[in-house]
Amino acid sequence: MTTRVSLLAAASMAAFLITGPLAAQPQYNGFPKSPTSPISQAYRERGKEAVEFQKVAPFKMFDNVWYVGPGYVACYLIKTSAGAILIDASEEPAMVQHVIDSIQKTGTNLRDIKAILISHGHADHFGGIARMAEVTGAPVYAAEEDWKLIEAIAGRPGRNGAPPIRTPKRDRIIKDGDTLTVGDTTLKLYVTPGHTSGVMSAEFTVFDNGKPHKAFYSGGLGGRDGVRGFEQAVVSAERVSKIPGIEVYFANHGWNPGTDYPNGSIFERAEKLKTRKAGDPNPFVDPASWQQNITIAKARIASGLEEERKKAAATPAAAR
Repeated sequence: MTTRVSLLAAASMAAFLITGPLAAQPQYNGFPKSPTSPISQAYRERGKEAVEFQKVAPFKMFDNVWYVGPGYVACYLIKTSAGAILIDASEEPAMVQHVIDSIQKTGTNLRDIKAILISHGHADHFGGIARMAEVTGAPVYAAEEDWKLIEAIAGRPGRNGAPPIRTPKRDRIIKDGDTLTVGDTTLKLYVTPGHTSGVMSAEFTVFDNGKPHKAFYSGGLGGRDGVRGFEQAVVSAERVSKIPGIEVYFANHGWNPGTDYPNGSIFERAEKLKTRKAGDPNPFVDPASWQQNITIAKARIASGLEEERKKAAATPAAAR
Protein backbone atom coordinates (compact mmCIF):
# COMPACT_ATOMS: atom_id res chain seq x y z
CA MET A 1 0.00 0.00 0.00
CA THR A 2 1.24 3.44 -0.93
CA THR A 3 -1.20 6.13 0.18
CA ARG A 4 -0.88 9.58 -1.33
CA VAL A 5 -2.86 12.56 -0.04
CA SER A 6 -2.70 15.57 -2.24
CA LEU A 7 -5.56 17.79 -1.21
CA LEU A 8 14.00 -3.06 32.47
CA ALA A 9 16.67 -4.59 34.40
CA ALA A 10 16.48 -7.25 31.80
CA ALA A 11 14.84 -10.36 33.22
CA SER A 12 12.97 -9.19 36.34
CA MET A 13 11.92 -5.92 34.78
CA ALA A 14 10.75 -7.66 31.66
CA ALA A 15 8.62 -9.96 33.75
CA PHE A 16 7.10 -6.95 35.53
CA LEU A 17 6.00 -5.49 32.22
CA ILE A 18 4.04 -8.59 31.23
CA THR A 19 0.37 -7.74 31.81
CA GLY A 20 -2.85 -8.23 29.94
CA PRO A 21 -4.00 -5.89 27.21
CA LEU A 22 -6.39 -4.02 29.51
CA ALA A 23 -3.53 -3.27 31.91
CA ALA A 24 -1.71 -1.07 29.45
CA GLN A 25 -0.81 1.53 32.07
CA PRO A 26 0.49 -0.36 35.12
CA GLN A 27 1.64 1.49 38.19
CA TYR A 28 5.30 2.37 37.89
CA ASN A 29 5.84 3.78 41.36
CA GLY A 30 8.66 2.57 43.55
CA PHE A 31 11.43 2.31 40.98
CA PRO A 32 14.80 3.95 41.65
CA LYS A 33 15.22 7.40 40.21
CA SER A 34 16.38 7.20 36.64
CA PRO A 35 19.99 8.34 36.28
CA THR A 36 19.30 9.74 32.81
CA SER A 37 15.61 10.65 32.62
CA PRO A 38 14.13 11.78 35.97
CA ILE A 39 11.68 14.25 34.41
CA SER A 40 10.35 11.71 31.93
CA GLN A 41 10.12 9.12 34.72
CA ALA A 42 8.05 11.46 36.90
CA TYR A 43 5.47 11.90 34.15
CA ARG A 44 5.21 8.16 33.56
CA GLU A 45 4.97 7.30 37.24
CA ARG A 46 2.15 9.73 37.97
CA GLY A 47 0.08 8.67 34.97
CA LYS A 48 -3.14 10.03 33.55
CA GLU A 49 -4.79 10.59 36.93
CA ALA A 50 -2.51 13.61 37.49
CA VAL A 51 -4.38 15.56 34.82
CA GLU A 52 -2.92 19.02 35.28
CA PHE A 53 0.59 17.68 35.82
CA GLN A 54 0.38 15.80 32.51
CA LYS A 55 -0.59 18.87 30.47
CA VAL A 56 2.84 19.67 29.10
CA ALA A 57 2.94 22.47 26.57
CA PRO A 58 3.46 21.33 22.97
CA PHE A 59 6.97 21.97 21.73
CA LYS A 60 8.61 22.07 18.34
CA MET A 61 11.29 19.39 18.07
CA PHE A 62 12.14 19.93 14.40
CA ASP A 63 10.96 22.14 11.56
CA ASN A 64 8.31 19.54 10.75
CA VAL A 65 7.70 17.68 14.05
CA TRP A 66 5.93 18.77 17.24
CA TYR A 67 5.43 16.92 20.50
CA VAL A 68 1.70 17.19 21.28
CA GLY A 69 1.12 14.48 23.89
CA PRO A 70 0.77 14.48 27.65
CA GLY A 71 3.86 13.74 29.68
CA TYR A 72 3.35 10.02 30.24
CA VAL A 73 2.69 8.87 26.66
CA ALA A 74 4.18 10.40 23.52
CA CYS A 75 2.09 11.79 20.64
CA TYR A 76 3.77 13.39 17.64
CA LEU A 77 2.47 15.72 14.94
CA ILE A 78 4.37 15.58 11.64
CA LYS A 79 3.66 18.61 9.47
CA THR A 80 3.83 18.34 5.68
CA SER A 81 3.14 20.53 2.66
CA ALA A 82 -0.38 19.08 2.42
CA GLY A 83 -1.53 18.67 6.01
CA ALA A 84 -0.30 16.70 9.00
CA ILE A 85 0.15 13.16 10.29
CA LEU A 86 -0.61 12.32 13.93
CA ILE A 87 0.92 9.39 15.81
CA ASP A 88 -1.26 8.27 18.76
CA ALA A 89 -3.78 10.33 20.72
CA SER A 90 -3.54 9.10 24.33
CA GLU A 91 -6.79 8.44 26.23
CA GLU A 92 -10.30 9.68 26.91
CA PRO A 93 -11.37 12.01 28.26
CA ALA A 94 -8.83 14.53 29.58
CA MET A 95 -5.69 13.35 27.84
CA VAL A 96 -7.10 13.29 24.31
CA GLN A 97 -8.54 16.75 24.94
CA HIS A 98 -5.03 17.87 25.85
CA VAL A 99 -3.73 16.42 22.57
CA ILE A 100 -6.47 18.26 20.66
CA ASP A 101 -5.60 21.51 22.41
CA SER A 102 -1.89 20.99 21.79
CA ILE A 103 -2.40 20.39 18.08
CA GLN A 104 -4.33 23.62 17.79
CA LYS A 105 -1.62 25.49 19.70
CA THR A 106 0.87 24.49 16.99
CA GLY A 107 -1.24 26.46 14.53
CA THR A 108 -2.68 23.33 12.94
CA ASN A 109 -6.35 23.13 12.04
CA LEU A 110 -7.73 19.78 13.19
CA ARG A 111 -9.25 19.19 9.75
CA ASP A 112 -5.77 19.50 8.25
CA ILE A 113 -4.76 16.19 9.81
CA LYS A 114 -4.74 13.71 6.93
CA ALA A 115 -3.71 10.49 8.67
CA ILE A 116 -3.75 9.10 12.22
CA LEU A 117 -1.38 6.24 13.07
CA ILE A 118 -1.89 3.90 16.02
CA SER A 119 1.45 2.75 17.36
CA HIS A 120 0.00 -0.36 19.01
CA GLY A 121 -3.14 -1.73 20.61
CA HIS A 122 -2.79 -0.55 24.20
CA ALA A 123 -5.37 1.89 25.48
CA ASP A 124 -2.94 4.56 26.65
CA HIS A 125 -2.04 4.99 22.95
CA PHE A 126 -5.32 4.33 21.09
CA GLY A 127 -7.90 5.29 23.74
CA GLY A 128 -8.37 8.78 22.28
CA ILE A 129 -8.25 7.76 18.62
CA ALA A 130 -12.02 7.41 18.09
CA ARG A 131 -12.58 10.96 19.25
CA MET A 132 -9.59 12.25 17.29
CA ALA A 133 -10.94 10.64 14.13
CA GLU A 134 -14.28 12.35 14.70
CA VAL A 135 -12.86 15.84 15.12
CA THR A 136 -10.35 15.54 12.27
CA GLY A 137 -12.14 13.34 9.75
CA ALA A 138 -8.80 11.62 9.12
CA PRO A 139 -8.40 7.91 8.32
CA VAL A 140 -6.91 5.73 11.05
CA TYR A 141 -4.08 3.29 10.36
CA ALA A 142 -3.02 0.23 12.40
CA ALA A 143 -1.56 -3.18 11.69
CA GLU A 144 -4.01 -6.06 11.21
CA GLU A 145 -2.80 -7.84 14.34
CA ASP A 146 -3.49 -4.82 16.50
CA TRP A 147 -6.86 -4.05 14.94
CA LYS A 148 -7.75 -7.53 16.23
CA LEU A 149 -6.39 -6.64 19.67
CA ILE A 150 -8.33 -3.37 19.73
CA GLU A 151 -11.52 -5.14 18.67
CA ALA A 152 -11.06 -7.70 21.44
CA ILE A 153 -10.63 -4.95 23.99
CA ALA A 154 -13.81 -3.26 22.72
CA GLY A 155 -15.86 -6.21 23.88
CA ARG A 156 -14.53 -6.35 27.42
CA PRO A 157 -15.51 -4.31 30.48
CA GLY A 158 -13.03 -1.73 31.66
CA ARG A 159 -11.16 -1.85 34.93
CA ASN A 160 -13.11 -2.19 38.16
CA GLY A 161 -16.37 -2.79 36.31
CA ALA A 162 -16.14 0.37 34.19
CA PRO A 163 -17.78 0.44 30.74
CA PRO A 164 -15.69 -0.91 27.86
CA ILE A 165 -13.00 1.38 26.52
CA ARG A 166 -14.22 3.37 23.54
CA THR A 167 -12.30 2.04 20.56
CA PRO A 168 -11.86 3.24 16.99
CA LYS A 169 -13.54 1.32 14.18
CA ARG A 170 -11.30 -0.70 11.87
CA ASP A 171 -10.10 1.55 9.05
CA ARG A 172 -6.82 1.35 7.10
CA ILE A 173 -4.47 -1.63 7.55
CA ILE A 174 -0.71 -1.19 7.77
CA LYS A 175 1.40 -3.88 6.17
CA ASP A 176 5.12 -4.17 6.76
CA GLY A 177 7.01 -2.13 4.19
CA ASP A 178 4.09 0.15 3.30
CA THR A 179 4.71 3.82 2.65
CA LEU A 180 2.42 6.65 3.65
CA THR A 181 2.86 9.87 1.71
CA VAL A 182 1.23 13.17 2.61
CA GLY A 183 2.42 16.10 0.55
CA ASP A 184 6.20 16.30 0.61
CA THR A 185 6.62 13.72 3.39
CA THR A 186 6.85 9.94 3.14
CA LEU A 187 6.92 7.53 6.06
CA LYS A 188 8.22 4.01 5.58
CA LEU A 189 6.12 1.84 7.87
CA TYR A 190 7.27 -1.27 9.69
CA VAL A 191 5.41 -3.91 11.66
CA THR A 192 7.75 -4.70 14.56
CA PRO A 193 5.93 -7.13 16.87
CA GLY A 194 6.92 -7.93 20.42
CA HIS A 195 5.27 -5.38 22.68
CA THR A 196 2.10 -6.39 20.84
CA SER A 197 1.72 -8.53 17.73
CA GLY A 198 1.21 -5.48 15.50
CA VAL A 199 3.50 -2.73 16.69
CA MET A 200 3.86 0.04 14.11
CA SER A 201 7.22 1.77 13.67
CA ALA A 202 8.20 4.36 11.07
CA GLU A 203 11.23 5.78 9.31
CA PHE A 204 11.11 9.31 7.90
CA THR A 205 13.07 12.52 7.44
CA VAL A 206 13.02 15.43 9.87
CA PHE A 207 14.50 18.86 9.24
CA ASP A 208 16.41 21.06 11.65
CA ASN A 209 16.75 24.59 10.30
CA GLY A 210 16.39 23.01 6.87
CA LYS A 211 19.01 20.29 7.41
CA PRO A 212 17.64 16.75 6.90
CA HIS A 213 18.12 13.97 9.46
CA LYS A 214 16.99 10.35 9.35
CA ALA A 215 14.49 9.62 12.13
CA PHE A 216 12.98 6.44 13.50
CA TYR A 217 9.80 6.18 15.56
CA SER A 218 9.31 3.01 17.58
CA GLY A 219 5.81 2.00 18.59
CA GLY A 220 7.22 -0.29 21.25
CA LEU A 221 10.68 -1.77 21.49
CA GLY A 222 10.51 -4.70 23.85
CA GLY A 223 8.90 -8.02 24.76
CA ARG A 224 5.62 -8.70 26.49
CA ASP A 225 3.10 -11.47 27.14
CA GLY A 226 5.32 -14.49 27.44
CA VAL A 227 7.66 -16.45 25.25
CA ARG A 228 6.00 -15.63 21.94
CA GLY A 229 6.06 -11.89 22.54
CA PHE A 230 9.72 -11.95 23.51
CA GLU A 231 10.60 -14.14 20.53
CA GLN A 232 8.97 -11.58 18.27
CA ALA A 233 10.75 -8.74 20.07
CA VAL A 234 14.16 -10.37 19.59
CA VAL A 235 13.58 -10.56 15.83
CA SER A 236 12.20 -7.01 15.66
CA ALA A 237 15.04 -5.48 17.67
CA GLU A 238 17.63 -7.21 15.50
CA ARG A 239 15.89 -5.97 12.39
CA VAL A 240 15.62 -2.41 13.66
CA SER A 241 19.28 -2.43 14.67
CA LYS A 242 20.22 -3.00 11.04
CA ILE A 243 18.44 0.11 9.73
CA PRO A 244 21.36 2.33 8.73
CA GLY A 245 21.89 5.97 9.48
CA ILE A 246 19.35 6.64 12.23
CA GLU A 247 20.15 9.99 13.85
CA VAL A 248 16.90 10.78 15.69
CA TYR A 249 14.81 8.48 17.87
CA PHE A 250 11.16 9.16 18.68
CA ALA A 251 10.11 7.00 21.63
CA ASN A 252 6.50 6.08 22.42
CA HIS A 253 7.10 6.86 26.10
CA GLY A 254 9.70 9.09 27.69
CA TRP A 255 10.51 6.40 30.25
CA ASN A 256 9.93 2.71 30.88
CA PRO A 257 11.28 0.72 33.83
CA GLY A 258 14.72 -0.64 33.08
CA THR A 259 15.01 1.18 29.76
CA ASP A 260 16.78 4.45 30.56
CA TYR A 261 17.65 6.16 27.30
CA PRO A 262 21.33 7.16 27.19
CA ASN A 263 21.98 10.85 27.88
CA GLY A 264 18.35 11.65 28.61
CA SER A 265 14.96 10.97 27.09
CA ILE A 266 12.22 13.20 25.67
CA PHE A 267 11.80 15.79 28.39
CA GLU A 268 15.44 15.96 29.38
CA ARG A 269 16.29 16.79 25.76
CA ALA A 270 13.36 19.22 25.60
CA GLU A 271 14.96 21.17 28.45
CA LYS A 272 18.19 21.40 26.46
CA LEU A 273 16.21 22.52 23.42
CA LYS A 274 14.84 25.48 25.40
CA THR A 275 18.33 26.87 25.97
CA ARG A 276 19.74 26.01 22.58
CA LYS A 277 21.72 28.84 21.03
CA ALA A 278 22.12 29.63 17.34
CA GLY A 279 24.55 27.16 15.81
CA ASP A 280 24.17 24.61 18.63
CA PRO A 281 23.20 21.06 17.62
CA ASN A 282 19.64 19.92 18.14
CA PRO A 283 19.69 17.73 21.29
CA PHE A 284 17.36 15.24 19.63
CA VAL A 285 19.93 14.53 16.91
CA ASP A 286 22.09 11.92 18.63
CA PRO A 287 23.05 8.86 16.58
CA ALA A 288 25.52 7.63 19.22
CA SER A 289 22.80 7.41 21.90
CA TRP A 290 20.53 5.59 19.48
CA GLN A 291 23.19 2.97 18.75
CA GLN A 292 23.87 2.53 22.46
CA ASN A 293 20.15 2.22 23.16
CA ILE A 294 19.41 -0.42 20.54
CA THR A 295 22.45 -2.46 21.61
CA ILE A 296 21.29 -2.45 25.22
CA ALA A 297 17.71 -3.17 24.18
CA LYS A 298 18.74 -6.26 22.22
CA ALA A 299 20.57 -7.66 25.23
CA ARG A 300 17.68 -6.81 27.57
CA ILE A 301 15.11 -8.47 25.32
CA ALA A 302 17.26 -11.58 24.84
CA SER A 303 17.62 -11.89 28.61
CA GLY A 304 13.87 -11.46 29.01
CA LEU A 305 13.25 -14.25 26.52
CA GLU A 306 15.46 -16.64 28.46
CA GLU A 307 13.57 -15.78 31.64
CA GLU A 308 10.23 -16.40 29.94
CA ARG A 309 11.42 -19.75 28.62
CA LYS A 310 12.50 -20.79 32.11
CA LYS A 311 9.13 -19.80 33.52
CA ALA A 312 7.30 -21.67 30.77
CA ALA A 313 9.39 -24.78 31.35
CA ALA A 314 8.61 -24.65 35.06
CA THR A 315 4.86 -24.33 34.47
CA PRO A 316 2.90 -27.61 34.48
CA ALA A 317 1.50 -28.40 31.02
CA ALA A 318 -2.08 -28.39 32.34
CA ALA A 319 -1.69 -24.78 33.49
CA ARG A 320 -0.32 -23.49 30.19
